[in-house]
Amino acid sequence: MLKSFEHVGMTVSDMDRAFDFYCGLLGLRLHLRKTMADGSEIAFLDAGGGMLEIVAPAGGAARAVDVPEGTAGLRHLTFLFESVDETFARLKQAGVEVKEQPRLAVNAEVLHKVAFLRDPDGIQIELAEKRSSVAAVL
Repeated sequence: MLKSFEHVGMTVSDMDRAFDFYCGLLGLRLHLRKTMADGSEIAFLDAGGGMLEIVAPAGGAARAVDVPEGTAGLRHLTFLFESVDETFARLKQAGVEVKEQPRLAVNAEVLHKVAFLRDPDGIQIELAEKRSSVAAVL
């Protein structure tokens, strides 16, 4: 029987830069970080409902490429925030690359507002906000 979502893994080019983005700017919490025998680094970051595993190969990594339409693959990572507008403004002020300004979600049954940015390696990050239960009733 399924218990929960555990983690998603991804490759980054620089562990410190990824750590600064995901922990320093987005607010994930470090669970584990260590260097492997081959010189690569691995970290598990707690996102509150699952973990993000990031691996930085010893030799670095090339910038991420978006998954083309009609091709299977992961499109983006989504993190839930109290306010997309406030989070977006803070990240934009910090110089994070913007992909799409805040807007109402097309999947209004699930989310209220979304915005899209890129992490330091070009991976698409979705900021999401759910409608508050009080506002949903009104």
